[in-house]
Amino acid sequence: MSTNVWIIVAAAVVTYLTRIGGHLVLSRFDKLHPRVEAALNAVPAAVLISLLAPSLVVAGPAEIAALVVAGVVSLRFGPLTMFLTGAAVLIALRQIIG
Repeated sequence: MSTNVWIIVAAAVVTYLTRIGGHLVLSRFDKLHPRVEAALNAVPAAVLISLLAPSLVVAGPAEIAALVVAGVVSLRFGPLTMFLTGAAVLIALRQIIG
């Protein structure tokens, strides 16, 4: 197998071990402290921002418009609707703008 395949497999294994390790540690506690629970609830937003931030640095008008539309949609609807709307706007604007 090529080196790229091994890198993907290793990343998958490490990701799985990290996730299962966190579950095993947290399952040992009957009740979590409210601050720990609040921090865990903030993780998805932090991951999303860490994925979006690099793209925003080099984003053009289509990407920024799609992000704004997705943000507005996220205030009313769920994540799937937000993602699909943002993707549709991005695709449409890239076709129009070029």
